[in-house]
Amino acid sequence: MPTLTVPTAAAPAVDPVLLLEFGLLLVILGVLARLAHRFGFSPVPFYLLGGLVLGNGGVFKVDPEGTFIPIVAELGVILLLLLLGLEYSGRQLVDHAKRQVGPGLVDLVANSLPGVALALLFGWGLVGALALGGITYISSSGIVSQVVRDLRWRRNPETGPVVSILVIEDLVMAPYLPVLTVVLTGAGLVTGLISVGVALLVVAVVLVIAVRRGTWTPRFLSLSEPVGLLLIVFGLAVAAAGLAAELSFSAAVAAFLVGLLLTGEVAEVARRRLDPLRELLAAVFFAYFGLVTDPRDLPAVLLPAIALVIVTVLTKFLTGWLAGRTVEGGTISRLRAGALLSARGEFSVIIAGIVAVSGVLPDEFSALVAAYVLITATVGPLMAKYVEPIGWWWDQRPSRRGRGRTLAS
Repeated sequence: MPTLTVPTAAAPAVDPVLLLEFGLLLVILGVLARLAHRFGFSPVPFYLLGGLVLGNGGVFKVDPEGTFIPIVAELGVILLLLLLGLEYSGRQLVDHAKRQVGPGLVDLVANSLPGVALALLFGWGLVGALALGGITYISSSGIVSQVVRDLRWRRNPETGPVVSILVIEDLVMAPYLPVLTVVLTGAGLVTGLISVGVALLVVAVVLVIAVRRGTWTPRFLSLSEPVGLLLIVFGLAVAAAGLAAELSFSAAVAAFLVGLLLTGEVAEVARRRLDPLRELLAAVFFAYFGLVTDPRDLPAVLLPAIALVIVTVLTKFLTGWLAGRTVEGGTISRLRAGALLSARGEFSVIIAGIVAVSGVLPDEFSALVAAYVLITATVGPLMAKYVEPIGWWWDQRPSRRGRGRTLAS
C-alpha cells in the first residue's frame, strides 16, 4: 500500500531570530529617534548609545557579526556620502574649497598631530601614528549632514564653509586610505604608488567632469520615472563603492563623487526620494558601531580617550572659527561650525577597521578608537545644540551690537 508523504517546509533563507533581532533593533531606534526629537536633539548620540547597550557586552545581546546588519550599516555610509555629494555641484565644490584652503591646512595639521603624538607616546610606532593621526583628523560627514538636517541649519551661513572643510577632508582620504593599507599590509613601494596614483586620478577626473559638463544629465536618468531614478542613482553609488573597495579606494569617497556628478533637477529629485531611506540606513550604521563595541574594553582607555577628545575638540573649534570667518555670521556661526566639525564617525571607524583586520596594532588601539569616536560622536551633536545660546549672547553684548555685527539667522 503506497504511503502518502507530506513535503516538509523549506528551511527559511534567513534565521528567524535574526529577523526578530533586527526588527526589534529598528523599533528601539525609532523610539530613541522620537525621544531625541521630543527634547530637540540630534538622534545620532542616541543611536550610538543604544547600540552600545544592545550589543557585545551590553545589557541585551544583539549579535551583529555574520548577519546582514554590517551590510545595512555599510549601505548607510554610502547613502550618507551620496546625499552629501548631491547637495553641491562641481563648480560650487571648487569655489568653496578655494576659499577654505587656509582653514583646511590648519585642520590637517592641528587635528592630526594630537593623534600622532598619543600613538608615539603609547609606543605604537609610525604605523600607529599614521592611523591615529587620520582618525583624529577626519570629521564625520555623515554626522554633520544628519545634525544639519535635524537642526535645520542647511541655510545657515556657516554650513557652506563646514561642508567645504568636510569635502577637503574627504578628498584627503582618497590617497590616505591606500597609503595606510599599503603600510599595514607591508606591500611594496610600487604597489603603494599605484594605489595612490589611481586614487588621485579618479578624484581629478571626476572633479574635471563635474566642473566642465555643467548641468548635462544622461538620458537614462529620466525625471518622469522617479522610482527608476532612485534605483539607478542608488545602484550607481553602491556599484561605485564596491568597485572602489576592490581597488583599495574609499567606498565612501566613491559614493560622494557619484553624487557630485549629478546636479540640477535630477539631484533634487534623487535627494528627495533617497532621504527617507537615508534616515533608516544611517540609523542602523550609527547603532552598528555601538553594537560592535564591547563596553567592558572602554574603562582601561577612557582617560587617554577623554584627553584626546578635549584636545581635538578645541582644535576643531579652531578650524571652525577660521572657516566661519569667511562668511557674515558672527561668533554664533563660528561656534556652530566648530561644534559640527567636532564629531568623528564613519571614516574613523573605517580606519579602525582596516587596522583591526591587519592585526599590526594591539587591541588597545581599537578600544581607544571606539571610546574616542563614541565620545566625540555624542558630544559633537550636543555641543551643536548648546553653543548657539553662547554665541548669541556673545554677539548680543552692547559693546558688539554697536559695531554692527551681522548675526546668523
